[in-house]
Amino acid sequence: MLEIQNLTKVYDNTIRAVNNLNLTVESGEIFVMLGANGAGKTTTIDLILGFIEPTEGTALINGIDIVKEPLEAKKYVAYVSENVMLYGNFTARQNLDFFTKLGGNKDATKEDYDEAMRRVGLPEEAFKRRVKSFSKGMRQRLGIAIAIMKNAKLVLLDEPTSGLDPRGGAEFLELLQVLKSEEKAIFMSTHDIFRASQIADRLGIMSKGNLVALMERDEIVKADLQEIYMEYVQSYNYDQVGEVAETITEDTDDER
Repeated sequence: MLEIQNLTKVYDNTIRAVNNLNLTVESGEIFVMLGANGAGKTTTIDLILGFIEPTEGTALINGIDIVKEPLEAKKYVAYVSENVMLYGNFTARQNLDFFTKLGGNKDATKEDYDEAMRRVGLPEEAFKRRVKSFSKGMRQRLGIAIAIMKNAKLVLLDEPTSGLDPRGGAEFLELLQVLKSEEKAIFMSTHDIFRASQIADRLGIMSKGNLVALMERDEIVKADLQEIYMEYVQSYNYDQVGEVAETITEDTDDER
């Protein structure tokens, strides 16, 4: 469903925010990209969505090249950010109606919207409430309801559990399992090691724009993920520092 091919983003000719990323996410799979802030996770999602242009490479969504056919590719993807952007003065139902029609579904009914909101656990009394009164968890639920109404084959989530309390985070992960059961391909970025280990079918570790490790579910459940994460990230950063030091030494020797 999602195929990332040699995806690279370079800023100012020197900063590789994403470096030659190759990855696939299949239908019915939850892939989690784990990494610290600044690792390149959000840049990767922005590239997949076509918000920014890649320096090299591309991504295919349902076989459609996001660089060559961005509008067509976006028909098959839904996006839920860390802070879901909604219209605060609209009710939950009005937001759902607006974004559903914006996504191309012109035939949805009030009953369709209410069913989607029930599925994500929003209480009935919230359907007519203005969204500016919603908690973060409720906004995240409404974001998932929008994704459900779009019926997108690929769902991208950028730090979706950040700031949620333990109960809200657990309930959100349950919603992702529902989407997985409907054969959605899910790509989720996070720096939350605990929740990543709970939900991921496959997991990648990203550091300094590079995919430095890739783990299957059976490896994830058996491993001390925090220890592995720290080993990979520290080792990779050390190697980079060593390479820079060698370059500086060589340049200094040349000058002498």
